[in-house]
Amino acid sequence: MTRWAWLMGWVGVTHVRRHHAHHGTSGGGHLYQGRFKSFPVQDDPHLLTLCRYVEANALRAGLVARAQDWQWGGMFARSQGGRDKPLALCDWPVDRPRDWAALVNRSLGDADIGALRMSVNRGRPFGDVQWIERTARRLGLLFTLRDRGRPRNEKE
Repeated sequence: MTRWAWLMGWVGVTHVRRHHAHHGTSGGGHLYQGRFKSFPVQDDPHLLTLCRYVEANALRAGLVARAQDWQWGGMFARSQGGRDKPLALCDWPVDRPRDWAALVNRSLGDADIGALRMSVNRGRPFGDVQWIERTARRLGLLFTLRDRGRPRNEKE
């Protein structure tokens, strides 16, 4: 192990321990566990579907009547003009449709939500079925296409 890797590990462990001690949450596991996800996305329309899903989280949870009313969300921040704020949002790699707020506030279909949740939870590519299979093979992600756990014994 390099000194740099050791140092980063030490800093991470020390930070988590101090956080848990300060907040009385010892035994709570990794501090950033499950917060950051990444997986390949096929193209712009699929990226926009993913962004709709993310921006509608508070709406789906019943925390607001409209997605743009969630004060910690991107839609709210963009509506406030936030380019000069300390945590300003960066530009997206694609343009949002003109009716973006209406799209986000309209629920996604069950199939889209299921596919997105599978991608989030498994790191599975998100796109059309053929693209997912090709991309998983090319990137060494075939395990994300199989069910979790040991394969069933054919004799059972």
